[in-house]
Amino acid sequence: MPAQRPPSRPGLDRRRFLGALTGLPLLAGGLAGCGPEEETTADDGPIELSVFWWGGTRRAQATEQALRLYTEQNPGVGFRITWQGLAGYYDRLAIQGTGGNVPDLFQIDDTLLTEYDRRDILLDLTRYATDGRLDLGEFPEQLARYGRVDERTMAVPAAQTSAALVFNRHLLRRIGEPEPRTGMSWKEYARWAARVTRASDNRVAGTMDPSGDYRALWLWLRGQGSELYQGRQLGFTSAELLDWFEFWEVARFDRATPSAALVEQADTGALNRQLVVTGHTAASFAWSHQLPELQRLTEDELAAVAFPGPPAAQWPRASMYWAGFRGTRHPGVVVDVLNFLATNVAAGRILGVERGLNPSMQVRPYVVRDLTDRVEQRVAALGAELDGLAGPAPAPPPKGHGAVRTLLIDAAESIRGKRAGARTATSRFMARANAALAEG
Repeated sequence: MPAQRPPSRPGLDRRRFLGALTGLPLLAGGLAGCGPEEETTADDGPIELSVFWWGGTRRAQATEQALRLYTEQNPGVGFRITWQGLAGYYDRLAIQGTGGNVPDLFQIDDTLLTEYDRRDILLDLTRYATDGRLDLGEFPEQLARYGRVDERTMAVPAAQTSAALVFNRHLLRRIGEPEPRTGMSWKEYARWAARVTRASDNRVAGTMDPSGDYRALWLWLRGQGSELYQGRQLGFTSAELLDWFEFWEVARFDRATPSAALVEQADTGALNRQLVVTGHTAASFAWSHQLPELQRLTEDELAAVAFPGPPAAQWPRASMYWAGFRGTRHPGVVVDVLNFLATNVAAGRILGVERGLNPSMQVRPYVVRDLTDRVEQRVAALGAELDGLAGPAPAPPPKGHGAVRTLLIDAAESIRGKRAGARTATSRFMARANAALAEG
């Protein structure tokens, strides 16, 4: 998905939502008075953990099967399962929070990881990782790091993904243009995209315009020795951002990208609106684990390589995390379930690569060996290619990251729509983004 806007929360005040959760450190399942140190065990009677995640039917089927396997091996533990699509997910979590019913175990992404930690919503997993009850020893070190906030383990990567350039292989063959490749520079990529547009007689643009895509900007910056964030502040200058916006202005002038209206449709983040599957571009930007779902949306053959720029700008990235609620009555059991989902071979085989590559390097070969779907094999191949090339992981984004993402999209859209010049949009973004981060 290109410059996807962070999950919206229509109808719910975000501060009220977080405030409600903050006030519930001891209210998991609506039961007050049992903090993390007053844990009950299966010996005290059956335990039921509530679990909540976003995703589609395939993810739900696999996750439910893995949790059933856990219950088969631990008969005293059952699960109350809730899942839905990403749209409205955090709204529903907010409703559960205001009702005193925060799930024991839930899915979260890096947009809110640091913020939830700051609000004391997340179960601190550090001591469990230290004493081995949560075994992160077979995780790539940088992947495990991406679940730490201020050097504390606050979440477990559910899987590993990569920022991927997804392209239409059939289209490129039809027009006689070469495929993009991992390691090509951003300038090489923009020139390639302009050639693709010309070769298609302007019927298809070469690339989605990622000027508002925080992932693309982040990797561009890392390729030049900068970061998206430095602690709780922006990690780049206005001059660097202006270079980024002006780079894409040149690409638009060369017709490497489609119209502003088409790009804004794709900016919603909905996979079925991505321009590589609607036939409006030869290439677009997504997460590698989304390749199978994108492929199901088109009859043309899709493939993927890394984002442009040096592969060392990438890092082993959590596609999403599993986190525990700080107020759960059963922290030890929650941790055991987290450990099971991440390190059990049978569970790994059930989960496959729907969320991405298994986070455990010990489990991953068994999962990859079972893959028969050609597109899923491509996901695994790209992950293996980048494993030896990726660089160090940054800290997870600070509180305010969601606002920064939205502001970046707004700035890019204002430039594309000619509502503001690049310099004006850059100045406005820097001021508003710094203010959003300062609120944290």
